[in-house]
Amino acid sequence: MADAVRRGGVVAYPTEAVFGLGCDPFNTAAVQRLYRLKRRPTTQGFLLIAASEAQLGPFVDWARLAPGALAEVRATWPGPHTWVLPRAASAPAVVAGAHQGIAVRVTAHGPAADLCRAVGGALVSTSANRHGQPAARSVDELWQQFAGADLDALLDLPLGGLDRPTPIRDALNGRSLRGA
Repeated sequence: MADAVRRGGVVAYPTEAVFGLGCDPFNTAAVQRLYRLKRRPTTQGFLLIAASEAQLGPFVDWARLAPGALAEVRATWPGPHTWVLPRAASAPAVVAGAHQGIAVRVTAHGPAADLCRAVGGALVSTSANRHGQPAARSVDELWQQFAGADLDALLDLPLGGLDRPTPIRDALNGRSLRGA
């Protein structure tokens, strides 16, 4: 699985609530392929998951985050909480889309965290679905939207038990962008 990511592949794996699609965020061709697979506008961007805060280092400008906001973010990680944080200059623009910040999560879901550790860094993480369609909550649902040839690898392990995708909050202004 990690080898597929390193070779520029797009992989499917379980997250806290749905199957996700991911790739190496520094591989522009893989990220662009993911946009095409999902039929998603490139302006929307993708979020990243990581096994640790350190894996998010190349993507987040931690110095632009107020100490109170940083403490709030850290209090939720690892866990099912996605935050929009200030984007570092080294973060690939193709991942963030038209957004100034970057959405990131330090996951506590074992299979997803293990994949990040095996890859050695953060992964693009987006729900496994065509744009506007329901996210896949099973391998059968995944294959209904994506043919086997569309993906380079599948990690067929259980989801994390959440009923819906993780909430997303903006750490700079506290706004809820998805869920609560």
